[in-house]
Amino acid sequence: MLCCCETSELIAQAITEPPRLLITTDIGGDPDDTQSLIRLLLYLNEFDLEGIVVSASGTPGELQEAVVRPDLVHALIDQYAMVVPSLHQHDGRYPTPDVLHALVKKGNPQRGWNSVGHGHDTEGSNWLVQAMEKRESRPLNICVWGGQTDLAQALWQIKHTRTQVDYETITSNIKIYDIADQDQIFSKIWSSFPNLFYILNKADEAKDKREATFRGMYLGGDEDLTSLRWLEQHVQIHHGALGALYPSKTWTAPNPYGAMKEGDTPSWFYFLDNGLNMSDHPTLGGWGGRFDEAEDGLYRDAIDSVGGTMSARASVWRWRQDFQNDFEARMDWCLEGFENANHAPSLVVEGTKIGVFHATARSNLTIEIDLEGSSDPDHDDMTFEHVPYPELNDGGSIQVEFKGKLAILHVPSNLPRKTYQVVLAVRDHGIPSLTSYRRIQVSVD
Repeated sequence: MLCCCETSELIAQAITEPPRLLITTDIGGDPDDTQSLIRLLLYLNEFDLEGIVVSASGTPGELQEAVVRPDLVHALIDQYAMVVPSLHQHDGRYPTPDVLHALVKKGNPQRGWNSVGHGHDTEGSNWLVQAMEKRESRPLNICVWGGQTDLAQALWQIKHTRTQVDYETITSNIKIYDIADQDQIFSKIWSSFPNLFYILNKADEAKDKREATFRGMYLGGDEDLTSLRWLEQHVQIHHGALGALYPSKTWTAPNPYGAMKEGDTPSWFYFLDNGLNMSDHPTLGGWGGRFDEAEDGLYRDAIDSVGGTMSARASVWRWRQDFQNDFEARMDWCLEGFENANHAPSLVVEGTKIGVFHATARSNLTIEIDLEGSSDPDHDDMTFEHVPYPELNDGGSIQVEFKGKLAILHVPSNLPRKTYQVVLAVRDHGIPSLTSYRRIQVSVD
């Protein structure tokens, strides 16, 4: 039971349904889209996937012809079909291949603002509209891996064919995570379609484009975890039909390996419910990066400092060991039964398994938070940790120690009045070691 020297309040903000997810992909150019999609297929038990819109292949100017390649997505789903019986031994929520095939929609092979407006509807843009208009309490999370043209067309259709009230209702229930403004129409989208929640993951125009947050997937930190040797051992060889299709070569300079890139993966990492990510609060960081609010509703890359390195990319690579271990474990699921593979532990806070917790206390006090009930499904030993994240608290900090399954939070004296972020983690001792997180928000009154 939570206790301290002053009255404290504990509030759980529980999430009972998986996040809704829709992706657009420019698959057919740089193989990193294939890499990102293979990883995503292993996480579909964690999402309510509502569409895969296949947009114009490649980056502008990369290919000699304007094409879309839904056949490449269907081919990956066919390989997923080979491993899904094994995946179902670990979680019955994995969708069937038939369901996934039906979610693949063709977008516009042409790109740019000249391809937005009357007469430019596509199967993909119409599917986006249909998903946006669902009467859902959960927001629709849209991850733009390639160009934004189909997204812009869907927004145009809603704005020009619905009432203003309907437009505002629909757009208030979507979240957009855009990798790199690939079609170079973000400024038009932002000025033409008000009321958006929009994360633009792109380096500032004054910086090298390689400074973008999403590039922390493969640049910075321990890059050995992105090497071909790592991929061969944990993904490609003896891990089933899906892993065998994982591309070995892509463009990752200055990463010397030229193997794993997955520049689009941070977009859906951001919406993954792993106890760390908070999709309503981009400034708090997670596997998909951390972002500052540039304008009302618009978020741009934020700078993290990790081990003496200051970079927007660090907000992603700081978690690389954890998300690569998790990937490794899920690749094992493709062949192994439940008893022969590892699964993430559960971090239970004050008797609850999910949610963000809020404690209120005065400075110079101690809060004790009960972690009893935390467990590992494979009966592995566990280690509890405090994950320091100074950027979240503007220099102020709350110290954390553990006594068994008790987290003791020390609130320093004279700490300014505000809400402080504390990230707790539990790591199992399985192979590979897997991690779960929980956030504690402490309001110092």
